[in-house]
Amino acid sequence: MPTLTINQKSITVPDGTTIIQAAEKLDIEIPRYCYHPGLSIAGSCRMCLVEVEKIPKFQPACNTRVSEGMVVHTNTEKVKEAVSGVLEFLLINHPLDCPVCDQAGECYLQEYYMKFGLYDSRMDENKIKRHKAEIIGPHVILDTERCILCSRCVRFVNEVSHSHEIGIFNRGSQSEIRLLPGKILDNNYSGNVVDICPVGALTDRDFRFQCRVWYLSETKSICPGCSRGCNISIHSNRQRPHHAGGRRVMRLKPRFNAEVNHWWICDEGRYGYKFIDDPSRISLARVKEKGEFLVLTLDQVIGRAGEKLREALEKVGRDSVVVVASPRLTNEDLFVIRKFFGEDLGLSQIDFRVPDQNLASGDDFLLRADRNPNSRGAEAVLLDENGFDLTQLLSMENSRKLQLLCLFEQDLTKTLGEAWAKKFLQQFEYVIYVGSNENETSVLSHLTLPSATYAETEGTFTNFEGRVQKINQAVEPLGDSLPTWQIVSKLACALGYRYNYENAEEVFGELAERVVEFQDLAYEKIGDSGVEIPDISKVQV
Repeated sequence: MPTLTINQKSITVPDGTTIIQAAEKLDIEIPRYCYHPGLSIAGSCRMCLVEVEKIPKFQPACNTRVSEGMVVHTNTEKVKEAVSGVLEFLLINHPLDCPVCDQAGECYLQEYYMKFGLYDSRMDENKIKRHKAEIIGPHVILDTERCILCSRCVRFVNEVSHSHEIGIFNRGSQSEIRLLPGKILDNNYSGNVVDICPVGALTDRDFRFQCRVWYLSETKSICPGCSRGCNISIHSNRQRPHHAGGRRVMRLKPRFNAEVNHWWICDEGRYGYKFIDDPSRISLARVKEKGEFLVLTLDQVIGRAGEKLREALEKVGRDSVVVVASPRLTNEDLFVIRKFFGEDLGLSQIDFRVPDQNLASGDDFLLRADRNPNSRGAEAVLLDENGFDLTQLLSMENSRKLQLLCLFEQDLTKTLGEAWAKKFLQQFEYVIYVGSNENETSVLSHLTLPSATYAETEGTFTNFEGRVQKINQAVEPLGDSLPTWQIVSKLACALGYRYNYENAEEVFGELAERVVEFQDLAYEKIGDSGVEIPDISKVQV
């Protein structure tokens, strides 16, 4: 393991480490455009030039491996002059459209100009005109005038998505990024080229002209799009509510996690956030009277739900009540459901496994066929030795008459099909629906309680590998909506039980004490990158 010195700081690194990687370990920033840790080395932009003692010429830090005793300087006047010169060449034909560019505020051209440029342009010639605002796929727009030919996007489609839609065409000053003949940028991971583009050449059609990035707040969370549990950042707009039609969540960006998704996220998850601010959101509690929904206060509707639940238990019995949870709920939601319905009320007919008639497909990279973020957590928290299987009740041949159904975030009409769902719901005298968005199942219910989305609450998901990861609140819940664990807690209080949880962390603390798979876990241990629980099949209960 060689030891080197960078800007008078000594460090020992593994063999094969490059100067730019060693500098990052010392928190020394070396400017770069073409270099990306998830892609192969191109060494084409020359922004990462550094001075190495005993070597007469500047060396590209991205492509120069360290050696024993190497002495590197990244901040000398000679280095700054060289980087400034490279930057000047890159800006020769770059358009002066920062005021209308979506990349403004997070553009490496702007940042490095302020650090290394600050010069008056010496170019009198006209800039070369190229293609502007060209749609190259369902999610991405290409502006070749802004492109600096870093080739990140080309390497991504060749090395990561393996879809090979983009290439560099022509030579010299005529070189430009173009689609290959007969291709469009349409793969499961196309949005990542926007993330890795260091300038405004590739922009997101969904985010384009919606909001300036300096108005956005960033919140660490987990993508609920599938059971992979990719780490993301939720970018929300709280400062300019008049932008984008009042939409609060503006975009999702991948967040690095070496154990889950590295630097990437699929388009399914990236663009699956629209339901958070969709007009279909259920924001007020309501009950159905004479075929019409009547909006009441949240406490009134919870009181009504408690009355129906008590009536079913006292007049008919525990076997007349069925609870259908969802693998889209957090571990905290599921635990409070288990505690109240299963332990306090003694119900055994609790399940979350609804057969989906519209099976999705995954791929061999990140996207999983299971589109639920917490199936593994639901198995750990809800499944027990009772052996209750919801599919028996869902059978079209089943004619058993039941009293009460409590549904949590389950659109049965979508998963089962309209005929099958209606037949199942007709088995119950009364249906309580708890969910965030209106759907055909919520419309068929008798009482509706609004729940918060994953962006409006805190909690944890457990991905298919058993990694417990945290979600954090990015925006406030709409209207009367609350996290599901709070709704169930209020329902429990309405029936005389004491549920005094103050936050999701407190719920998780009890969960870690009561559920074997989560033993000895705490929010502090989970951190920002998560922690794995033991294999459920190997845990002795």
